[in-house]
Amino acid sequence: MEQPPSASGARSAHPDHLGHVIFITAAAAMGGFLFGYDSSVINGAVEAIRDRYDIGSGTLAQVIAVALIGCAVGAATAGRIADRIGRIRCMQIAAVLFTLSAVGSALPFALWDLAMWRVIGGFAIGMASVIGPAYIAEVSPAAYRGRLASFQQAAIVIGIAVSQLVNYGILQIADGDQRGEIAGIEAWQWMLGVMVVPAVLYGLLSFAIPESPRFLISVGKVGRAKEVLAEVEGKGVDLDARVGEIELAMRREHKSSFKDLLGSRFGFLPIVWVGIGLSVFQQLVGINVAFYYSATLWQSVGVDPSSSFLYSFTTSIINIIGTVIAMVLVDRIGRRPLALIGSTGMAIALALEAWAFSADLVDGKLPETQGVVALIAAHVFVLFFALSWGVVVWVFLGEMFPNRIRAAALGVAASAQWIANWAITASFPSLADWNLSGTYVIYTVFAVLSIPFVLRYVKETKGKALEEMG
Repeated sequence: MEQPPSASGARSAHPDHLGHVIFITAAAAMGGFLFGYDSSVINGAVEAIRDRYDIGSGTLAQVIAVALIGCAVGAATAGRIADRIGRIRCMQIAAVLFTLSAVGSALPFALWDLAMWRVIGGFAIGMASVIGPAYIAEVSPAAYRGRLASFQQAAIVIGIAVSQLVNYGILQIADGDQRGEIAGIEAWQWMLGVMVVPAVLYGLLSFAIPESPRFLISVGKVGRAKEVLAEVEGKGVDLDARVGEIELAMRREHKSSFKDLLGSRFGFLPIVWVGIGLSVFQQLVGINVAFYYSATLWQSVGVDPSSSFLYSFTTSIINIIGTVIAMVLVDRIGRRPLALIGSTGMAIALALEAWAFSADLVDGKLPETQGVVALIAAHVFVLFFALSWGVVVWVFLGEMFPNRIRAAALGVAASAQWIANWAITASFPSLADWNLSGTYVIYTVFAVLSIPFVLRYVKETKGKALEEMG
């Protein structure tokens, strides 16, 4: 692929208004915050939903996991929507859906009604999972893109932590009873309804940030695109050259569609399979069990409800710490080394959890040694996930695809991620009833398999301009 003459300058540019770029990135990453909040807030309501509607593990799992079907559909369609109406309009649609979902989930008429609102929220999560990384990659100077792209995952883990903190706080107000009433509404309903606040904020922030330069150029608004490029890349950048570089890349591509992702031998193009593989491995290690079911998990091995909610919050704090570490290292040591470090750490931690959960319960509790090991290993697992796969997969998906297929490929990869997430989420209650230790052995195997996958198929994208991907 011919290298545009200004690409190296784009990689090394130091924007004059980095603070403004950070604000733009943080505003776009509010979708990630809602992604994390909405996907994990259900952790605090699982047992209350089971009790209120008198349902078994299988039905409960479907109610918890049904949102992920919406996520998959939202992720698969967000790229096309963004290409048609713009990245900002896509964010605004997601904000409205988040708001509707929060109100509906907090005030359901029946179980089917709750499931429907969760699907709507899932659609919004899926949209946010695609549009956030894509938008941030398009407005970020190449020299800072890895760290700025990490804002998406940082926002996700902060959203997870805040949801667990809100859940814990509401539980305390309700005297430790998930079904305890506060102002006439049960505690678990308050947990789901509080999301209205960040959803409205996300919608408001979307009016304060500019449209992507690439989208503006695609619809003929070159003047506005130059203004945005000057805002995010600094006054020292040759704006005509940058516009020319983007236009050249766009002339070499066409609006990506599903058909463009197909190869001659293995269905999808190899690079698309790599993206799907990264997305699937990120979920098959069982990370979202820690965020959807942790309170239930700890209660199942004898931990009291208040402590189980506290442990859910402490793992969320560890998640934030790991994400900060990844943000510091992702542009220094690269994406692949972080992924390999994370896979190794996760495999060890998951194996220890599998061993701990293999012990027989004594008076409904794990023996002391196994209990301590399980608790520490659970936190170590989340730490290694957060400092590696939690961040680098989103960075890879925003960077690795050629321009001509980026939007469609990112949508398919993110959709695969949600389908894998659904498979893990829907299967965990039944698998845990079968054999909790065996379930963690399965997650351990996937963590181990991710190592040769990265070594063989994943290429480093550190420091490359988007126009160089091919």
